Amino acid sequence: MIEDHSPKSPGGIFSSIVDCVGQTPLVHLKRLFADRKVYAKLEMMNPGGSMKDRPARYIIERGLRDGTFHEGTHLIESTSGNLGIGLAMAAKIYGLKFTCVVDPKITPTNLKILKQFGAQIEMVTEKDEYGGYLHTRIRRVKELLETIPNAYWINQYANAWNWQAYYHSVGREIIEQVDGPVDYLICAVSTTGSILGCSRRVREKFPHVKVIAVDAVGSVIFGAPPAPRELPGIGASRVPELLSPGEIDEVVYVDDLESAQGCRDLLAHEGIFAGGSSGSVIAAIRKIIHVIPPNSRIVTVLPDRGDRYLDSVYDDQWMENLSRKKVSV
Repeated sequence: MIEDHSPKSPGGIFSSIVDCVGQTPLVHLKRLFADRKVYAKLEMMNPGGSMKDRPARYIIERGLRDGTFHEGTHLIESTSGNLGIGLAMAAKIYGLKFTCVVDPKITPTNLKILKQFGAQIEMVTEKDEYGGYLHTRIRRVKELLETIPNAYWINQYANAWNWQAYYHSVGREIIEQVDGPVDYLICAVSTTGSILGCSRRVREKFPHVKVIAVDAVGSVIFGAPPAPRELPGIGASRVPELLSPGEIDEVVYVDDLESAQGCRDLLAHEGIFAGGSSGSVIAAIRKIIHVIPPNSRIVTVLPDRGDRYLDSVYDDQWMENLSRKKVSV
């Protein structure tokens, strides 16, 4: 379990940047959802800019503590950006090497951040059989495991430490921060680690909670047909080994344009500058809020910050091109 290193007073001192991970605010979105109890965990306020700082820290600290990692371990992961940034940050603090396998859909800003943190970059350019890059990235990871000494694949889609990180951190924090019972927990999915970790902890306190997954149109996680997707960070072109469908009560699908509009609405109404997955959650809540009882308490997680999406969801030309593409389909 990650210990809580947060200071007990404004004058508290942290021992490193990774000790600043966690204890993000829970904000009432009362301007965007008037007369509703919709609360959002602002995960963009983690030092690496996303909720993925949590599993990055947890996995590395657990691995060092139990001897899985040691001096000379070379970490490898396939990631669209945010987990890579979290891992690069934590690896730097703990003196580990890290190679990040990415694809052309990574945002330019994320790529620059990874390089500044000292991560080694492996860029795949060949699309896989589903029209995406995930399977190509994983094949490259397996090739690197054969050639890099002391290599260890984080494997966020199958690593139980992924969901455990959220169980011991975000899930616990939600219970501590919320002002009453949690009736709905709504989270974007990719590896499904965050929604499972959070829901397992929240259900211990509020067993009646309804857990709703927000997935991308074109993602195959829950058996929908594959299709091209533009935004990274939500959805997947393979079914995660972590997935436990019986723990998910409902799935809401949103497309790239709806996600982008959700980001813009969040900024316009709440002044929250968030990334693509956060917009997906906002769009999903709007789709279903009319069937949710008015007095229900809804908790969601906004995964990352918006400055890494200036060339996509916050770019008017990008939005216009996406609108044209949607109309032509």
